[in-house]
Formats: sequence, C-alpha cells, structure tokens
Amino acid sequence: MIRRYIAFEGIEGTGKSTLAARLASHLETVGCDVLYVREPGSSTTGERIRRVLLDPDGTVAPWSEALLFAAARAQLAHEIVGPALAAGQWVVSDRSVYSSLAYQGGGRGLGVERVRAVNAPGLGDVWPEMVILLELDAATGLARQEDPDRIGGEGVAFQSKVGQTFAALAEAEPNRFVTVNAAQGIDDVWAEVLEHVEARWVISSPE
Repeated sequence: MIRRYIAFEGIEGTGKSTLAARLASHLETVGCDVLYVREPGSSTTGERIRRVLLDPDGTVAPWSEALLFAAARAQLAHEIVGPALAAGQWVVSDRSVYSSLAYQGGGRGLGVERVRAVNAPGLGDVWPEMVILLELDAATGLARQEDPDRIGGEGVAFQSKVGQTFAALAEAEPNRFVTVNAAQGIDDVWAEVLEHVEARWVISSPE
C-alpha cells in the first residue's frame, strides 16, 4: 500500500499551519481522501495536553514537556493517523515527531536520540513519509508571530538551536526531508511545496 503522510516542520513563524491547511484543502479539491491533523492535538486527549503544553502562563519542565508531547502523539498515531493511513487516506500534519526531536532534543538540550527513543514505542511505523522543512532565520520567524504561545515565546537563541537541529535532521534523512525557503512570499513557498509533493506522488482521486 502507498502511504502518503506529509508533515510540515520548522521553527515558529514559518507558515506551517497556513501551508498544511492549504495543501489539505488542495488535495480535497482535486478529489483526494485527505485527513488534516495538528500536533499536539487532533484527538480529545491530544487537545487537552495541548492546552497544558502551550499555555503562555504555564510552567513545564523540559522532560515533562517531552513526555507530554510524546503522549499526545502516541494517542494521535493510535487513534487517528494510523487508521487513516491503513485506509489509504492522505494525511497532512502541522508538525510531527520531528518537532520533538528539534525542540526538546535540540532546543532543550535533552538529546535528539533520547527524545527519539521516548517517542518510538508509541509511534511504531507511523512516521511521516515526507517532511517539508520550512527554513527561516529565528529573528524573522519570531517577528512574524502575532500571539506567541509558551514555546513560541522563547527567544532567538532557543529558536536558533531548534532551527539548527532541524537542518541536521534534514541532512541526516535526505530521502524523507525536502527543504523550502520560507523567507519567500507565501505564494512562492506554496508553489514550491506543491512541486515537491507532485514530484513524489501522483495527486488524483481514488479509482
């Protein structure tokens, strides 16, 4: 079975949510059976955890943060994404496990492989086939935010570490990652995103 699981990644302010929703809408328009999800969230359990993790007034220790993200993600994989892929649906995700590798593994300094090991049992084989990494410098990304959450409110130094970790992950997994310059205008970024997706899969409605 062909699996089509696409995740949008990058630091804050790169346009992940906008582009993920746009791709999901485009796929629906051309007749594809598509599921759009966000991390953390998209399940009842995940949305509850999301409120804790992103509360601007909250305090969450680094390993608590990593474990909460992993718990929300495991629920999403078990309840929603795994079954959707098994049914042949496209899955488009605003963030994925690679955010935890970059933010908690790199940004928080917990270690990429240690965070990977925490997430792996809850995911099994439910990992994205394509990760679209939207690259942007940290200062520009932070300046684009209108209402930052707890993690989005971290400063340039933290976001720079996250960005560097994303770049290292992309270099280590070239068959999974495609990188797009998010400093371009949104329509130019979208055109490049669509080009990458169309180069990987035939976009058409099911027979």
